[in-house]
Amino acid sequence: MTGRETGPAHHPAQPVHNQLPQQHYDFFAGGAGEETALQENEDAFGRLALLPRVLRGGGDRSTAVSVLGREWPAPLFVSPTAFHRLAHPDGEAATARAAAAAGVPLVTGMAATTAVADVVAAAREKDDDAVVWFQLYLQPEPEVTTELVRRAERAGCSALVVTVDSPVFGRRTRDLRNGFHDLPPGLATENMRNLPGGEPGRPRSITMWPAGWDDLRRLREQTDLPLVLKGVLHPEDARTAVEQGIDALLVSNHGGRQLDAAPAAVEALPAVAEAVAGRVPVLMDGGVRRGSDIATALALGARAVGVGRPVLWALADLGEEGVRGCLTALRADFDNVLALCGGHRPQDLTADQVVERGTARRPTRGERTC
Repeated sequence: MTGRETGPAHHPAQPVHNQLPQQHYDFFAGGAGEETALQENEDAFGRLALLPRVLRGGGDRSTAVSVLGREWPAPLFVSPTAFHRLAHPDGEAATARAAAAAGVPLVTGMAATTAVADVVAAAREKDDDAVVWFQLYLQPEPEVTTELVRRAERAGCSALVVTVDSPVFGRRTRDLRNGFHDLPPGLATENMRNLPGGEPGRPRSITMWPAGWDDLRRLREQTDLPLVLKGVLHPEDARTAVEQGIDALLVSNHGGRQLDAAPAAVEALPAVAEAVAGRVPVLMDGGVRRGSDIATALALGARAVGVGRPVLWALADLGEEGVRGCLTALRADFDNVLALCGGHRPQDLTADQVVERGTARRPTRGERTC
């Protein structure tokens, strides 16, 4: 993966190849197939420009947004990614402390190498009110899903992010080439230990299977936590999700790791936002590397955006300090872009400020922006 720098050079968002064994680097950096969707997530932002507004008056400015009843200091969160202890020995605990210190909500992954209770505890070391959500794959055994939900509830997570774009694993070329299947000794998917039907003390495998809307309805009946549906790209799925009582949507192509033919998340965002029509918050992740990317996504209908790989590169490079620096730099960059675009609040950014680079022409809905 190639990335654009975020903020000062000492707050890296680019790959740190020399810190990681090749197969671990490839696990984080790689995508499905020919990695077209992975690269398109970034390239799509590069094809878009922002038209600033001028003489808007007033010097007060705030980057705060409201998401599911909570005010976030900025429209930014850490997207769920797996196996942080492959990047740094402190793993998800370091990421959680850094995110909380930077005032950025964290979505911790079901495939984390640190249990959800320990992730939340680490975040609360820095901020007693830190926002931590739990990412969940529905499992074919309902009792396993239920136990995972209960663990997230007991840990103090304030929402569930249900990833729904994975009826099967994507064919991730680098992992197949490297034969990367298992974590090294001493590391495990800690959330999967001691689950119903599993061997005591040993983690179960995470199963990808074609769950349906009925499975989602059963989950809705099991918990009072807000449900965020992750992996929605089609507007009809977005409409159905809202009708089914989903609390928020996360537009994502899984970082290019599932369907290689999928569009960039930012390209799918406007149609999903139009289908939702403000009934629930729309979030987005995929390819966000700088403050202008955040602003572009917000102008096209997102309430907030997530970052994944930049956090992993920062973690591998400088641990907790690196992640905090990366997130702080992104927040500062967005604040600067907001001001230069003539905005006082994130909601001031509007779709007519997004144009195709080199044309000053707004993209037509449904039209490719290349």
